[in-house]
Amino acid sequence: MPVRIPQEQVATQLAAVGYIPDRDLAMALWLMESLKRPLLLEGEAGVGKTEVARALAHAHDTRLIRLQCYEGLDQSAALYEWNYQRQLLAIKAREGSDASAVEEHIFSETYLLERPLLAAIRQDKPAVLLIDEVDRADEEFEAFLLELLSDFQVSIPELGTITATTIPRVILTSNGTRELSDALRRRCLYHYVDYPDVDREARIILSRLPGIDTDLALQIANMVSLIRKEDLRKSPGVAETLDWAATLAGLEIRHLRDDPETVHETLMCLIKTAEDTARMTREVSDRLLGKVA
Repeated sequence: MPVRIPQEQVATQLAAVGYIPDRDLAMALWLMESLKRPLLLEGEAGVGKTEVARALAHAHDTRLIRLQCYEGLDQSAALYEWNYQRQLLAIKAREGSDASAVEEHIFSETYLLERPLLAAIRQDKPAVLLIDEVDRADEEFEAFLLELLSDFQVSIPELGTITATTIPRVILTSNGTRELSDALRRRCLYHYVDYPDVDREARIILSRLPGIDTDLALQIANMVSLIRKEDLRKSPGVAETLDWAATLAGLEIRHLRDDPETVHETLMCLIKTAEDTARMTREVSDRLLGKVA
């Protein structure tokens, strides 16, 4: 008898907070929870990777802690810093006091500034730690991150080793701007997030815009799917789809074919570059509209 995997429960939990995952993503999230492993989500910008972490935190009613990666990100910005201004004030206020006592005082918890990684392992309730766009960070930081995710403890020279109070649910995202190390990939579970298919994107629209007409949501999802197949520099993401859907619903459009001029004029909700605007002519939008059921 096959083992029943409760990925349906994960999908139901996320759907309840407005995120509609596909079956494979629901499985990846269930495995992340079951194995207590970080999950690496890779895919194009705009497919909803970051939103997975937000939805997960909402579903578990816990804190979302986000570390936005960038080139040059170092440990102090990601882990902890000392509040140097307060330390200087404390030193000045204790002029003439025993130097050892002053040093012990200023390097205490009172003057410690938690950054995302340290904050994530010191929560009383397991947080969701989102390490966003890890591919933008340097390889040196990636190596440091690997060590932290393996042990979930931090060594602060002035305070000693701080062990995790709780183990966070860790989601890393990557847009593929550079190749990640094999070591980091081995440490994580992996899932590639693609653009949703037409049916799932229509369900996303209906979930986020409950008052929208079901037929219109399906037409919008169809149209966006066709636009993504065009030779564009920047394909519209799910957020852009929702903006366009909200715009059309607000204009009381019932069927896209009934008002092709408005459809074309509002495509600016989807198109994000001058190059793509030039390519998405009225003739192109009319051609795509003709394929929408």
